[in-house]
Amino acid sequence: MARKRPKQILIAILLLVFLASGCRRAPAPAAAVPLTPVKDQGMVLIKGAAFLMGTNDGMPYEAPAHEVEVRSFWMDEHEVTVADFAKFVDATGYRTDAEKFGWSGVLNLKKGEWERVDRVDWRHPDAPTSQPNTAEPVCQVSWRDAASYAQWAGKRLPTEAEWEYAARGGLVGRKYAWGDELRPGGKPVANWWQGHFPEQNTNEDGFIGRAPIGSFPPNGYGLYDMAGNVWEWCADWYADDYYLHPARDNPMGPASASEHVIRGGSWMCSENFCTNYRVAARSHATPDSGLDNLGFRCVCDAGH
Repeated sequence: MARKRPKQILIAILLLVFLASGCRRAPAPAAAVPLTPVKDQGMVLIKGAAFLMGTNDGMPYEAPAHEVEVRSFWMDEHEVTVADFAKFVDATGYRTDAEKFGWSGVLNLKKGEWERVDRVDWRHPDAPTSQPNTAEPVCQVSWRDAASYAQWAGKRLPTEAEWEYAARGGLVGRKYAWGDELRPGGKPVANWWQGHFPEQNTNEDGFIGRAPIGSFPPNGYGLYDMAGNVWEWCADWYADDYYLHPARDNPMGPASASEHVIRGGSWMCSENFCTNYRVAARSHATPDSGLDNLGFRCVCDAGH
């Protein structure tokens, strides 16, 4: 019988631990583990390593570029969908913040302004009578809603450092999750706004609003929609100046603040408006915020 190579044995052990633990948090390893990314149960195993986070060629709160180290973790290969979230609600009877409030935020594209709209929630994200594609990323979910889903699923929300490291997909110092060209080969490879926001949408990428998961190619780690589609909640509290004095090892953000980090940009980001589909781009929202371009994905630790 052929002997297994050490790397194959390591991956096999990690998969067994993942399945046995139900993706619960495990004690953090003392150092990064040299893993080869593999997929299991809709998640991608990403090897821990040091990387250059942030950028010196962007907004002031994205600087300075600084080296941090993250530990190995599993990440959902795509954003949590409407169908995924429905399973959570069916199993638990959970009510989102938007459902409790009776309203949420929707962008009025004609005015280019955010508006409070009554009877809008994850089931009706754009208007009281709207019906989302069940394969779309769920939206109109607050940070508290996302964290509750993650806990139910035996997972957690990613740290900002984990999110950016994963979004880069193994590329070093690149502007986007796929490289430095916004339109590689002359066409969009993510769901962002083509045209002049908000009055003109050329629909060049094939979508006016949110796109079903997997509509565009994955990044180098096999992760879909790490740019555009919907913003994604991170675990960290947000501070403009956090990068000035960050933790180097497995950073988790400020101890407290009033808003949480969101990452990845959305279908509303355009060349004239925000360009937040860049991997170093960061923004923030209050924990109770629900918007029609804000969702999430989950992660969990890779144990030994």
